[in-house]
Amino acid sequence: MRKFSFVLWLSMLFLIFPCALFAQGTSSWVFFGPDGTLQYQTDDNGNRIMDFSFAGYQGGGVALPSVPVAVTVDPVDGDNTANIQGAIDSVSQLPPDQNGFSGAVLLNPGTYDVSGTLHIHTSGVVLRGSGSGSDGTILNMTGSPHLLLAMGGSGSWQTLGSAAAMTDSYVPSGSMSFNVDDASGFNVGDTVLVQRPVTDAWIQFMGMDTLMRNGQPQTWIKPGTMIRTDRVIAAIDGNQITLDAPLTDSFDSSLVNGSVIGYNFPGRISQVGVEHLSVIAPAVNVDISRPQFTGLSLSAVMNAWAEDVVFQDTQNTVSVSSTAKQVTLDNIQVTHTIDHTGDRMADFGVNGSQILVNQSSSNGTGEWPFVTQGEATGPVVVLNFNSSEQAGIGPHQRWFTGLLADNCTLPNAPAGVNGGTTGINFSDRGNHGSGQGWAVGWAVAWNVNTPFLVVQEPPGAQNWCIGCVGRQLSGKEPGSNNPVPDGNFDSLGKPVIPNSLYIEQLCERLGPGAATNIGYDGACASQ
Repeated sequence: MRKFSFVLWLSMLFLIFPCALFAQGTSSWVFFGPDGTLQYQTDDNGNRIMDFSFAGYQGGGVALPSVPVAVTVDPVDGDNTANIQGAIDSVSQLPPDQNGFSGAVLLNPGTYDVSGTLHIHTSGVVLRGSGSGSDGTILNMTGSPHLLLAMGGSGSWQTLGSAAAMTDSYVPSGSMSFNVDDASGFNVGDTVLVQRPVTDAWIQFMGMDTLMRNGQPQTWIKPGTMIRTDRVIAAIDGNQITLDAPLTDSFDSSLVNGSVIGYNFPGRISQVGVEHLSVIAPAVNVDISRPQFTGLSLSAVMNAWAEDVVFQDTQNTVSVSSTAKQVTLDNIQVTHTIDHTGDRMADFGVNGSQILVNQSSSNGTGEWPFVTQGEATGPVVVLNFNSSEQAGIGPHQRWFTGLLADNCTLPNAPAGVNGGTTGINFSDRGNHGSGQGWAVGWAVAWNVNTPFLVVQEPPGAQNWCIGCVGRQLSGKEPGSNNPVPDGNFDSLGKPVIPNSLYIEQLCERLGPGAATNIGYDGACASQ
């Protein structure tokens, strides 16, 4: 049974009965119209706060499955790595059912010493414990530092045929449709990559061509790099293509020449998960350059999940790569029993597309609770997340787009403007690292509660802080010390309706059953 902390319980109460706790305000960017549905303000170019509800398993609003047990494992004396991996491999050989599942490996209650990495590398396989509490399933990491569980396939996207060039002079962020020069080579249902090349013109426009560190020029993003958005074609009308989920970034033809191309991904697996167990690593304080005991990685995977998993004393605990799509991390708790010094590591590092992190936490001292990395597109939603760390939700580097921090509580994050440790930090990181520069665009903090908030406005883009409770801080670009304009602060100090942007968007797109499916029964304000 899921165990809620008081903070998570309070967040749930706030979500379902918001008026009982606070008198709420109204956002000028997203608000209920006369018909009782959400209306969206656009900027001069038509950009809007995107529909984030496509984040999560199966594209959002779908309950995590209960997969039948195929093999049961008991703990043995000594190392259990081969025993558990053998069970996973055995289930991997079973034929999948009509839903694509071969079965679950059930770990009975007890403690399992594990000295190596476990791999789920075949579709349809689930690793399930008997509970994340002390009387459930405990995986005790032993031996040399290693990753506990790698969940994913191999390879990357393989493009097909020729690309079609976008012909619109401007495609706003949040769009689901755009025009191309020739759509005849595409069909509804095709998997495609919307390609956004990094150009010298765009780098200069962003002011990222003058980054310096210790007298040496820094490279933010190398020209020619391709930022890809992984989508499916939902409709074609002449040369207009409509996608199955919104674009997170804008496409200005004066700066970038966008295109769309088909792909396949033969090495990517799907319908895999890990659930209902705890992981304990040795409590060590190591430098970021040293090997660490890490928790879970997801790459080359689609429609995957982790549910009700507790990690203790792992570092860089959960990592989601850019090749992961439609993933839910539900009730994932990371705790640290010792303080960590030196460079921070990330308890949650997310870089995939359509990712939902729900009712999860990061607690301890010396870690980043949640970061995104670079050159990737969401949507990524962090919903009802809390952390006692002295840091917050901070996109880390090199232009991630499409992040929503929704009803997050970060009470100990300090006023670390330059260091990026404020509770919300949507900023130009300047020459930090090796020129991390603008870390995020088109990001939203919605009804977040934290002492200090940094939300800055990138050239040609927007970031928002709506209904946030905390103190707005302004900053300068690290390295150059140039002032950076603030982003959009709307209803600062007064939470807004709807209480959860993600849940309300989900309700309006798929109906109240979608909210119920992910644990928020009765939370639809518009139903």
